[in-house]
Amino acid sequence: NKYLELDPNNAFIHHDLSLLYLLNGDLLKGWPEYEWRIPCFKELRVFDKPRLDGSDISGKSILLYTEQGFGDTIQFIRYVSLVKKLGVKVIVECQRELKSLLQGVSGIDILVSRGDSLPYFDYQVPLMSLPFVFKTSLSSIPNCIPYIKPSSCLVQQWSREFQYQKCFKVGLVWAGNSVRNISLSDFAPFGLVSDVCFYSLQVGRRSEEALNPPSGLVLLDLSKDINNFCDTAAIIKNLDLVITVDTAVAHLAGALNMPVWLLLPFVPDWRWMLFCSDSPWYPSMKIFRQSHKGMGWSSVVKLVVDELQKLAKLSYEEI
Repeated sequence: NKYLELDPNNAFIHHDLSLLYLLNGDLLKGWPEYEWRIPCFKELRVFDKPRLDGSDISGKSILLYTEQGFGDTIQFIRYVSLVKKLGVKVIVECQRELKSLLQGVSGIDILVSRGDSLPYFDYQVPLMSLPFVFKTSLSSIPNCIPYIKPSSCLVQQWSREFQYQKCFKVGLVWAGNSVRNISLSDFAPFGLVSDVCFYSLQVGRRSEEALNPPSGLVLLDLSKDINNFCDTAAIIKNLDLVITVDTAVAHLAGALNMPVWLLLPFVPDWRWMLFCSDSPWYPSMKIFRQSHKGMGWSSVVKLVVDELQKLAKLSYEEI
């Protein structure tokens, strides 16, 4: 706040302040400040149509457009249901990689990929500004979950991969496109857990690590057959649990309302807040955190192993 007194129109300071508010769960103070993120972007979207501002727009059409990563889109696409209740035609522009996944989201009238020509619309708003528009607090987060539903045919196709595995099925993801990544070798203690089958959901360059997993960890690599987010969603629907670092897969599993354990560094992204072991955004999520800076992942993984062994034992007894 002292910095703002000296430079009240500095967008970067406002943006940093928003992250502090949001990280501490003070959403109503955080969202207005988070609107300052937009001038911080290198590429601003400019439209000749007015922005959604809370006025009556019934009977009109509105463009909701994505602006950041895959996980952000998956997290905030839930707001389509609230926008639809305004009595409007909803047009969503998303990343091309997510278009097929979002086809089944209720309330979307037209879905286009970023870069394609846009149909006519009367109003517009970035997807991540909708919590501000709807004045979202911790108690009013839209939680009609699952709000992403993969193709039942695709889920059935992937079920053949798992039908003969009489064990507790766990998907693993250890890397995304950020500093939140960990090494597959950190998951080595998972090899001590009995009655569990582990599957790699890792894609991209780091998926190659699954070809040479740490000693003792039997890991079935599915990456060569994962073509898009629809495949990943269908796989998750066939698993008992997903264990992942902070990636789009964490959001996907949560949006599917499937059990997901999230491993977080000491300084997490704002949406996971501080100290809590659950998430108001995803009821099916459990969070395991580093308790202090520089502690590494061994203690976190040990906690996960202990919890996983208990869960797997209970599941195995029910089979």
